[in-house]
Amino acid sequence: MKTKAYMNPYLAGFLLGLLLLATIYITGRGLGASGALKSVVIQTVQTLAPEHAQNGQYYNEYKASHPEGPMRNWLVFEVIGLVVGAFFSGVMSNRAGLKFERGPRATNTARIIAAIAGGFLFGYGSQLGRGCTSGAALSGMAVMSFGGIITMIAIFGSGYALAYFFRKLWIK
Repeated sequence: MKTKAYMNPYLAGFLLGLLLLATIYITGRGLGASGALKSVVIQTVQTLAPEHAQNGQYYNEYKASHPEGPMRNWLVFEVIGLVVGAFFSGVMSNRAGLKFERGPRATNTARIIAAIAGGFLFGYGSQLGRGCTSGAALSGMAVMSFGGIITMIAIFGSGYALAYFFRKLWIK
């Protein structure tokens, strides 16, 4: 089966903007994903170490602000929808499958280590910054937040600065 072309990036950006506008209108806040991971971690701690969760100030504050429970947070459902939608998009465009992508000069070990380290740093940074890139940058810029604009500049600026050091792993 032939692979379909990707969506026009301008159309995709326009549709993402409409989705963000609808999310702000319906829920009163923008998109974000790091809160879903936080909910899963809190639920895991509450399940595996309930005494620790009962004695921890952070868990008690979260429980007070989310009496319905961490897994009833709408961000959890957003991320579930994101994963399911991405899977169906991959199936419909004949791109679904397990594939290990890396540059011609990168080893499998280096790629795995870089992915794990990058994921850890991204997750840690999203907690320090009180949100992930979609929450801080996209949603912040949508409401013309100065912090959102600075976040987007920092994301792209650091990406351009670090690309020089990692380009040889991906380019022949």
